[in-house]
Amino acid sequence: MNMKFSGRFTGYSWEGFQKDLLSGLVVGVIAIPLGMAFAIASGVKPEYGIYTTIIAGILIALFGGSRYQIGGPTGAFIPILFGIVLTYGYENLLVAGFMAGIILLLMGLFKLGSLIKFIPKPVTIGFTSGIAVIIFSGQIGNFLGLTGIERHEEFVLNMRELWLNLPSFNLFSVITALICLLTILLTPRILPKVPGPLVGLIVSTVAAVILFPGQVATVGSAYGEIPNTLPGFQFPEITFDKIQLLLGPALVIAILGSIESLLSAVVADGMTKSKHDSNRELMGQGIANVITPMFGGIPATGAIARTATNIKNGAVSPFSGIIHGLAVLLILLMFAPLASSIPLASMAPILMVVAWNMSERHVFVHVLKTKSTDSFVLLVTFLLTVFLDLTTAVGVGLLLAIVLFVKRMSEAAEVSQVLPNPQSANKRVEAAMVTEERDCPQISIFTIDGPLFFGAAQTFEQRIMKTIDYRPEVLLLRMGQVPFMDTTGEAHLASIVEDFSKHGIVLISGIKKQPMELLEKTGLLSKIGTAHFFNHTGEAIDFALQYINRQKCLGCQHFAFSECTALSAGTDKPNYAEERVLL
Repeated sequence: MNMKFSGRFTGYSWEGFQKDLLSGLVVGVIAIPLGMAFAIASGVKPEYGIYTTIIAGILIALFGGSRYQIGGPTGAFIPILFGIVLTYGYENLLVAGFMAGIILLLMGLFKLGSLIKFIPKPVTIGFTSGIAVIIFSGQIGNFLGLTGIERHEEFVLNMRELWLNLPSFNLFSVITALICLLTILLTPRILPKVPGPLVGLIVSTVAAVILFPGQVATVGSAYGEIPNTLPGFQFPEITFDKIQLLLGPALVIAILGSIESLLSAVVADGMTKSKHDSNRELMGQGIANVITPMFGGIPATGAIARTATNIKNGAVSPFSGIIHGLAVLLILLMFAPLASSIPLASMAPILMVVAWNMSERHVFVHVLKTKSTDSFVLLVTFLLTVFLDLTTAVGVGLLLAIVLFVKRMSEAAEVSQVLPNPQSANKRVEAAMVTEERDCPQISIFTIDGPLFFGAAQTFEQRIMKTIDYRPEVLLLRMGQVPFMDTTGEAHLASIVEDFSKHGIVLISGIKKQPMELLEKTGLLSKIGTAHFFNHTGEAIDFALQYINRQKCLGCQHFAFSECTALSAGTDKPNYAEERVLL
């Protein structure tokens, strides 16, 4: 496992450290209310979010593959973590997080980082928007100050709880939440460099303490006082039964964590014109998620908003991420008891704004407007995320995307019978040239356009075999537009060759490297004969004209090729050296 720091601190200077110090402090201050809010929404104590911010934030910066990545708890994990806590308990959440870290390490070790880019955009937008809806709706109760609410994993049941407990609405909580929300929204306009969530938290907390003390639920009244120390080291209790029980949740955490962290790294690349190492990033995320549970922390990943803030405040190296974690640690040691006075109603608007920003609403609407198969995949993934669970949503979304992609690719593959156009300067072949009056009885030429894979191979074989029922002498397949062939495509091509070779020959022109290598491996290349492969169609036609039965050409009125006039009349031998530029 190569975890060298080469290139990450090249040319680092005192000036660079000053920039990292400023950006790290700013992001650290922003991360505190977010870490607490994400932990509470995930069903665990707020301090666990702070522990995660400190430990995972430092480790991801040290060992990750992006110079600017800020790691910690994120909103995307909330539905998953809450479901695990509800079903298996907090102790097993630590075990699942540890296992997810191992999985992420293995993904990086086996260089699977590049595979994340193959997840279709409609799937990622669908589940991200669905998570945003869950986060937003999950904070309505705290915003309104409702009491007696029992939280469920199912969205419908949670909405029912809100409706049933609406009479317990607390006006003081609403006022506190509105003060926080307005402050968050106005701060960027008045003080662009000051983190809105922190200002909103402080202003609304002070307002609640002064204007209506004891009238709203606080972090302390709900979860107890936040300790100003880190928890002691404790290795998660892992048994074979727990591994079996938690393997599914751990896989979901690992997959979502990899997607989130690599998306964040890509955003950082776009903002800084740099390039991250995706496999190293996964390994860094893995190390962080293996160690963080040993100190009571919840699963972590790259945080897109905090990473962007880090860059906007001038970060130049991973030191900013390390400083961000140390800043949170310092604040925890000095001011943790004060956090117990924060109203839960002040935390709600912070998460609601996070949900609104992560909803990808503009992209969501844009994809829906296309009214395409992507719209369908997006909608299904979104609805399953909200009304069922993220695991099912991603699985079904990916499966749908694959099936619809295969369908589109199979429909895009075209097989057309062609002949040279005598009016064309270079005698290019065209499908429009084949008519009942102009179709060579002895040479059939087909252009295959598109990949020959399992979705299109059967159509390819049926199209050709149906057309050549009249048994021509030569079958010429133009495969210059076939970028890829799988073994199913090769099997159908082999079937054509076997059937046709009983009475004629098969010629192939313009074949690409990958299909050629496959034919060589399967032995079909030698069966067709290397002499029957040509770089250009013109060369293949010249060969075919020498192979045909001249007696059948006498009196033929099809005139498919320029040589046909002489062959039909039985006059002098045609000049096969005539130049052809048939690609």
